[in-house]
Amino acid sequence: MRIQQLIYFEKIVEKGSMNEAAKDLYVSQPSLSKAIRELELEMDITLFQRGNTGITLTGEGREFLVYARQVLDQVNLMEEKYKRQTKRKRTFSVSAQHYAFVVHAFVDFIQKEAGDEYQFTLRETETQNILEDITNYKSEIGVLYLNDFNRKVMEKLFKEKNLVFTPLFTAKPHVFLSTQNPLAEKESITLEELEDYPYLSYEQGEENSFYFSEEILST
Repeated sequence: MRIQQLIYFEKIVEKGSMNEAAKDLYVSQPSLSKAIRELELEMDITLFQRGNTGITLTGEGREFLVYARQVLDQVNLMEEKYKRQTKRKRTFSVSAQHYAFVVHAFVDFIQKEAGDEYQFTLRETETQNILEDITNYKSEIGVLYLNDFNRKVMEKLFKEKNLVFTPLFTAKPHVFLSTQNPLAEKESITLEELEDYPYLSYEQGEENSFYFSEEILST
């Protein structure tokens, strides 16, 4: 096992694609695939599941990633101490549904905590991708919402993927209207009253569950 193989492995996990990782590493995809295949053979494990939609970490791969990152962090410490090379940046990534409060909180956090040792990433994406990002260690935190409609399905997925859900707050749905809208005179509005109005929704992908929708009118 070589340090370079661990660097390759971590980059593939980060990018979620052999091709994209090869571009970042400035190596050919066949060379990258060969290095990973040799690592799998040497360690007698399967790191990735390969399918039509891309690659994902196996259970063995997720466990191996933890140890690989520990090794790379130690290598970085040695280089920093003895070679005085540029410090390897740690990553902190958040995957979230499309919420303004997440963006504001993320920016505020960076302004207060940002340092040269971290590389920060905020990814607004589909619900399924949030779950996959956390499961495959591409992000440390995922932000999504639960309600009475999707709770059982989502909690089942959390359990299957060994994820922990921590509530941030309970929010009531709000509707923003023009003062000229007839509904603006009402103190409260039902979903039925909104059904005749056009609305936009975030795309969740053809294969994603109906329970992954972000909008209240979808539930």
